[in-house]
Amino acid sequence: MRTLFVGDVHGCAAELDLLLERARPDRLVMVGDLFTKGPDAPGVWALLQAWRAEAVLGNHDDLLLRKPEKAAGLGLPPAALDWVRALPLSLSGSGPLGPWLVIHAGVHPERGLAGTSRDQALVMRRFPDDSTADHPYWWQRWAGPPLVIYGHDAVRGLQDHRPHSLGLDTGCVYGGALTGFVLETGEILSVPARRAWRPVEGPPPGRV
Repeated sequence: MRTLFVGDVHGCAAELDLLLERARPDRLVMVGDLFTKGPDAPGVWALLQAWRAEAVLGNHDDLLLRKPEKAAGLGLPPAALDWVRALPLSLSGSGPLGPWLVIHAGVHPERGLAGTSRDQALVMRRFPDDSTADHPYWWQRWAGPPLVIYGHDAVRGLQDHRPHSLGLDTGCVYGGALTGFVLETGEILSVPARRAWRPVEGPPPGRV
C-alpha cells in the first residue's frame, strides 16, 4: 500500500501528472486548493478522477463554491463543482507513525480538531490569527498526536516537523515545486514547477 498526500496543486496538471507517475500511489489524498491560479484546471480534474483521489476542502476550493462562475471560467464541468461541494474539511487515519489528520490550513493547537473552526481549517497560519507577526504559527504550538498534514503556506515552503506536523505547500503555481509525502515509507517527493504560473506577493516560495 502506498498512500500519497499532495500539497496545493493550484491547477498545475503537468506537475501533478509527473508526481503521480513517480510515486504510483494506491491511494491519493490532496490537501486542497486544487484548481485555481494555475494553467490547467480541467487537466487536474481528469487526473483526480483517473486516480480516484480524495481531498479536503481548501480556501480556494471554497471560493469556487461561493462563486461558481469562476469554476466555469476555469473550464471545469459541473461534476467537478459537485465533487468539490462534497469535500470534507478534514480526513483522518492511521499509519506507521500512528494517527494522521489532513486539513488544508491547520488545527487549533490547544483544542485539536474538535475545537477547530471552519475558518481556521481553511485559512489559519498563525495562532490565534494572522493579525500580528508576534503570534506563533499554529504548528509551533501543536504537540500532537495526530500527525497533521496540511498546505496553505507556500511562503514558508516545506515544513517538516514530523511526528507532529508536515506542511506540503511548496508553491508550485508560483514557480516552486509540487511536493508529496508517502505515508508508508516516509518519503518526501518533489517535482519542480515548469514555470512560475502566477506572480507571488512577498517573499519567494520557500522563504520565511
